[in-house]
Amino acid sequence: MHEPAVRSSVTSSEQLSRRAAPYLLVLPSIILAFWIIGYPILDVANMSLHAVNRFGQVKGFAGFENFSRLVTAPLFFGCLLRTLIWTVCVVGGTVILAMPIALILNENFGGRRIARIIIMLPWAVSLTMSGIVWRWALDGQSGMVNATLFGFGIIHQPIAWLATAGTAFPVEIAIGILVSIPFSVTVYLGGLSSFPEEILEAAKIDGASAWQQWRYLTLPLLRPFINIVLVLNTIYVFNSFPLIWVMTQGDPANSTDIFVTWLYKLAFRYGQLDIAAALSIVMFLVLLSFTIIYSALAMREEKEAVESTGASAPA
Repeated sequence: MHEPAVRSSVTSSEQLSRRAAPYLLVLPSIILAFWIIGYPILDVANMSLHAVNRFGQVKGFAGFENFSRLVTAPLFFGCLLRTLIWTVCVVGGTVILAMPIALILNENFGGRRIARIIIMLPWAVSLTMSGIVWRWALDGQSGMVNATLFGFGIIHQPIAWLATAGTAFPVEIAIGILVSIPFSVTVYLGGLSSFPEEILEAAKIDGASAWQQWRYLTLPLLRPFINIVLVLNTIYVFNSFPLIWVMTQGDPANSTDIFVTWLYKLAFRYGQLDIAAALSIVMFLVLLSFTIIYSALAMREEKEAVESTGASAPA
């Protein structure tokens, strides 16, 4: 008489086990990720709310005083502006310039493999080494850049590229774009290689121009990969430390400092670990907000595209 109830209980327990199995399998990774990522964030957050001496010893509770001192510091808004300019220009320039390079490297031509290897070379070199090489090349007295410009008669006196505020930061932005292109090209090539060739061939047969193919076929299909490039490059460039530090260390007169180089100075040059912790939290919140907002917008756009496609499909 109780057999149906027993079967129902067994079935519900099996369903519960099946539903819980994925979470149990992921649980060790979540714990490890929290230990590696979450614990340091909590530790830095705790430091940002306390007074900390230059030896890292946490003293009394300070509340939001460290954040107040951070915001009122003379360099804060200048570093904020330069960080935004640095991130927008480097990421925007990379996303735009990497697209035609990827389209060219996706075509069949002689030497394509060699061209792909060459375009990947800056990615194989560490940012620290790239910064050292470019610092030598941009030297105001014996740099390769000045020597080349002298040879072509473009300049008639040496330019101290990294010694003046008017040229140092734009030059670093240009080099930041250069070293960021290989990663973006790789992502784009991965997306282009996944496209079905029949679609492009059909567009060519229908008489679509190269611009029309790119505008109405390639670009929409590449949108998920553009999102990947945009988000990852934003996070990477926003936190990029080696290039600016090796080339100028934020000088002259802090005119090339961004948040991450100023953070290093606060912590290890001035010994203000509590203010540096507050700046770390601000940087974390800025990146977290960007990631959440952009991901939400991208998901909503993708959902609207799917709904519009379903609505336009014949019944």
